[in-house]
Amino acid sequence: MRKIEERTKKMILIIAVVVFCIALIFGGIMIYGRYQMSKIPKLSFQEILEYTTKDNADAVITVGIVKDGQISYKVYGENGKELPAELHTYEIGSLTKTFTAALISKAIQEEKINIDCTIDNYLSLPKGNTYPTIEELLTHTSGYKGYYLESPMVSNFFNGRNDFYGVTKEMVSDKAGNLNMNKASYDFVYSNYGYAVLGLVLESVYETEYTSLLNDFAQNELCLTSTQISDKSGDLGKYWDWKDGDAYLSAGAVTSNIEDMLLYAQMQLENNSYFSDCHNSLKSINASTEMYKTMGIHMDEIGMSWIIDSKNNIIWHNGGTGNYNSYLGFNPETGTAVVVLSNLAPNYRVPATVLGVKLLLELDNDK
Repeated sequence: MRKIEERTKKMILIIAVVVFCIALIFGGIMIYGRYQMSKIPKLSFQEILEYTTKDNADAVITVGIVKDGQISYKVYGENGKELPAELHTYEIGSLTKTFTAALISKAIQEEKINIDCTIDNYLSLPKGNTYPTIEELLTHTSGYKGYYLESPMVSNFFNGRNDFYGVTKEMVSDKAGNLNMNKASYDFVYSNYGYAVLGLVLESVYETEYTSLLNDFAQNELCLTSTQISDKSGDLGKYWDWKDGDAYLSAGAVTSNIEDMLLYAQMQLENNSYFSDCHNSLKSINASTEMYKTMGIHMDEIGMSWIIDSKNNIIWHNGGTGNYNSYLGFNPETGTAVVVLSNLAPNYRVPATVLGVKLLLELDNDK
């Protein structure tokens, strides 16, 4: 009996030591990461780009600029070396949400949606609950979490798939019907789920699947002929899997290239009411983390999906998937915009958002 107790104590001690060592390792990694990131504000865009792509032969980062009414772009590879200016297809991740917001803006102008109405005006949901408004979903102030666990997410994790693959519209709708958002107001919490719900609202009022809505809007109305819901047909590979009709398509399933995204950036700078209405501040959110502030990134207010950096007069959004990350930011006063499309994971060295903000500020300072 005493031997069993001694073995148990030894096992507990070994486990405790292992846990302590793991904590030390992760703590060290975090401290080192913060130290490395603390160097970034002092570096130029080119220096950050070279560091991000250092010794990575697979890196393909396309950077586009709108300046003085002209558009241009360059493609960079390993160690920041300029590559031939070819068009590559990137996942733009949550930049998809700006298209979803533009479709909502269009529906508002067509009097199909009222921004102040709650979602049960458009979706068949149980009576007696309090539901968020369209505005609260657009501004991530609905009270909804980032996502809610559904059974496909478990198998997606073990199969290395996109988290949201196979999450159906019925699952999202059923969850919405079980949530009672009865507080007077909620703080900003970035919600992919909220934009999945907005996709359902759009499908309801237009009686058309989101994929058809988005593809038609992008390609036929906006003339962005290479922008669509992903069908994995691009040249860079490692694209997320999606099922037809997945509920989270409206949160992050669009693919595009730099030519289209620069035209899209130009549209943000023009007096197009679909987009200009999206840029108007709807909520003060003050959501900048200390790390973001150190990098010169500010999240002061929000419109219809677009983040407003009041300090630098930048309106922006970013996106990230498993193997891609992106950024689009513009200054409406100077007419300058920057697009960064990267085939690197969002947590790989320095993300596209930092690169994009750095370049945009450099361009505006030059002016």
